[in-house]
Amino acid sequence: IAHGYQKEILGIMGENFTFPVQIDQKIEDIVWKKNRHKVAEWDDQTKTTHYYGRLSSRSVLMKNGSLTIVNLEKDDADLYELVYWDSVKEHSLNFKLVVLDSLPKPKINCSTSDDELLLNCTADFQASLNYTWKLSNNPRRYQNQELSIPLKNVDITTNATCIIKYSQTERSSEISLIQCFP
Repeated sequence: IAHGYQKEILGIMGENFTFPVQIDQKIEDIVWKKNRHKVAEWDDQTKTTHYYGRLSSRSVLMKNGSLTIVNLEKDDADLYELVYWDSVKEHSLNFKLVVLDSLPKPKINCSTSDDELLLNCTADFQASLNYTWKLSNNPRRYQNQELSIPLKNVDITTNATCIIKYSQTERSSEISLIQCFP
């Protein structure tokens, strides 16, 4: 079998991870392998699923061919291959799973200039994050790594929360705006 295209995908430690598989035709047999070792198998004749190896207690094979690994660990990073048969022929999909560290807690810095308060949120992570700010006195959310508030609008009893998100995981930190004034 010719090894086709290899797709690199990212997961996060501790997350439940599902390989992005979309197969439209009816599948008769499914085999998932990790580094050439069987992980999970669906046998259409006996209508049974079998799991193998260290992932057997943490994986779930769906009828559409997708495999979910529960509570992703660093050791799960590897090359995975999905081999499936429709009624005509065999197909294979290859994935390279990269497991990133769990999300850190974001750090918030604030500074003031003559006319505005500037909040900055940072997090050290191997992939690009989605940043959101939320102020306790305002229902709006601001999609940005930095947030500036005109000084005349600052209420020092307000709390500001920075939320970082990657995949399904979120982490947040909060600061009270009074901490930004010397």
